[in-house]
Amino acid sequence: MRTPIALAANGERRVPISAVLDWLAAGLRDLRAHPVPGLIHGLAFVIFGWLLLAVAHDQFWLLAGAYSGFLIVAPVAVTGLYEISRRLQHAQRLPLNDVFAVWKRPDRRLMVFGLLLGVAGTGWVLTSAGFITLFAAVPVSKPIDFLRHVVLAPQGWVFSLWLILGGFLAAPMFASSVIAMPMLLDKPVSVRQAVSVSWVVCSSHPHVMALWAFLLMVLVGVGMLTGMLALVVIVPWLAHASWHAYTDLVPANMVQPQPMGSAGGDHG
Repeated sequence: MRTPIALAANGERRVPISAVLDWLAAGLRDLRAHPVPGLIHGLAFVIFGWLLLAVAHDQFWLLAGAYSGFLIVAPVAVTGLYEISRRLQHAQRLPLNDVFAVWKRPDRRLMVFGLLLGVAGTGWVLTSAGFITLFAAVPVSKPIDFLRHVVLAPQGWVFSLWLILGGFLAAPMFASSVIAMPMLLDKPVSVRQAVSVSWVVCSSHPHVMALWAFLLMVLVGVGMLTGMLALVVIVPWLAHASWHAYTDLVPANMVQPQPMGSAGGDHG
């Protein structure tokens, strides 16, 4: 049974913190109802992750950069799974070919948004590299160096500050993308408008979105700890759940589409 969503006096939705469990449950239902596309997406993530490990396993910053960029642009890669959830909400099914055709559309908004996320990820890796280079006791070039001299260092303040820095930089990226990506699929809005709505939603539901971000991080972390095998299921599960988070947090009449004439704002 879904948690009821109340309306404030001004008509704004008040989504309770327990709604995050509803999103996870709804995402699991969508995955079970239409499993093949989701499992193909999840398997692709795992194979790509293994390839990254094979190529850059002993080069810490190359590995960190590849994984950061991969995870940051992941919302673009699962666009087809958002479309499945959207169709299922209307009792429709999406043919497998159409699932993969969704993210291959020549939609400039998706390309621009993916590029912006990639630039943001590159900025984090460079900032992180500069911080570790400046404060680590010895040069860090391999994953084992990072583990020994940063994570397990006798004085762990460098690792603590590194985590704080990462959270400080990750928060605006999450706030910019958590609603924007499914909205770009759902509505003919500009990238700027989608990002703006995403920030509004996060600022109006800080506790809900903080818990949602935490759960996403924990579940992806669990998937990593299984040698990435669990990501076969976790990736599509969270993608479908993210669609339901969007539909709960953004009422249909919240956004009025803008003209698509500006750069980065048209469909291409």
